Amino acid sequence: MTFPHRTVRRTGALALAAGIGVAASLAIAAPAAAHVHVYPDATAAGSYAKLTFRVPNEEDGADTTKIVITVPTDHPLRSVRTKPHAGWTATTTTVNLPKAVNVGDATITKAVNSITFTAAAGQGIKPGEFDEFDVSVGPLPEGAKQLVFPTAQYYSDNKVVNWNQPTPANGQEPENPAPAFALTAKTADHDMAASEPTPTATASSDGLARGLGVAGLVFGLLGIGVAGWAVLRRPSGAKSS
Repeated sequence: MTFPHRTVRRTGALALAAGIGVAASLAIAAPAAAHVHVYPDATAAGSYAKLTFRVPNEEDGADTTKIVITVPTDHPLRSVRTKPHAGWTATTTTVNLPKAVNVGDATITKAVNSITFTAAAGQGIKPGEFDEFDVSVGPLPEGAKQLVFPTAQYYSDNKVVNWNQPTPANGQEPENPAPAFALTAKTADHDMAASEPTPTATASSDGLARGLGVAGLVFGLLGIGVAGWAVLRRPSGAKSS
């Protein structure tokens, strides 16, 4: 079947535009995620949760050697436990609360207010890489809408990046957003232990996101390829209609 040259040109142009659009959207989306983030994005109040802090290295000539995570004490957490991380040492600091607070079925007067992960020599996060640090916390407070964890990222060249800016109500992300997640309503008769997120669930979510990104890139490249094919197939002596 022979298509009119105008149809071929139009198809090629549309495919090229689609390919460029997808590629551009991927390029724009990538930097937006290049900051310290805490997963999950939401979890139930009253439950225990495994929090994963994802830390990318955004410097070209320095390693990330230390991470200091501020734990909120306005809604204190009764239990904060760090998971051993090869090549890194984890420490926590505790403060006295202004007054005793009921958390779950216990009353506490002290709470963890910071977590520090420090890399051993040569074990920092290299340029172009990221790492993840796991913390188990709970019970999550029932009187808050979200928990915010301002985080300081230290580099081997003495640079410090503070991820401590709150996200405004309009949802527009600031330059250095603080890691945070929303708290959903406590479910009736829920089992706190059973509500703890599993590594499999986190991996599946991340895998889906990566899969969608790859699919978008493939479609974008296909669009560019179709455009190029259309131009090459056009007879050299053909005139515009």
